[in-house]
Amino acid sequence: MLQYLVFIGFAINLYGVFDYVKDTLRGETKPNRMTFALWALAPSIASVAAIADGVTWAVVPVFACAVSDFLILFVSFVNKKAYWKLERLDWICGALSLIGLVLWQVTKNPNIAILFAVFSDFAAAFPTLVKSWYHPETETPSFYVAAGLGAATSFFALENYSFAEIAFPLYLVIIDIVIVGFIYGGRYRLKRQKLAA
Repeated sequence: MLQYLVFIGFAINLYGVFDYVKDTLRGETKPNRMTFALWALAPSIASVAAIADGVTWAVVPVFACAVSDFLILFVSFVNKKAYWKLERLDWICGALSLIGLVLWQVTKNPNIAILFAVFSDFAAAFPTLVKSWYHPETETPSFYVAAGLGAATSFFALENYSFAEIAFPLYLVIIDIVIVGFIYGGRYRLKRQKLAA
């Protein structure tokens, strides 16, 4: 019965996406397109690999992340002001992320695929972490809170407690907590700088 909580997690995730999309359409939030393109790809691969390894309900929140990130990527093209200019770091992290995905293709092992999907997702997340710290006003923290809560519902649907079931959802919870910390930490840092000026 508890496994159906993943659908509540899916709904929580959609709520966060609604906030992010709304702010993006207003031009207040500026998603890093490299991050969101790769964030859409890595959970998609992790979902397929987890299903190939026999994971059932626990994969729903991971798949929800892929859908959410595809939606945000699409919306970033609607409002021309809602765009974060890609810099060298973005391209380097994007290349590292793609290398992780290629290595998954070479191994064909579901657990290795999930490990490389985590590596790929983190490489894609790094530019957004940097942006969240230095330009926290360009991010919507409620999206990451909702995504982390949504991913956490995977733990109610675990059946075998295998690496394939636990790894990517656990990573998603951790990275969302870290990004939220960077956003609020960056806001606090900027506030202190203004007060000191």
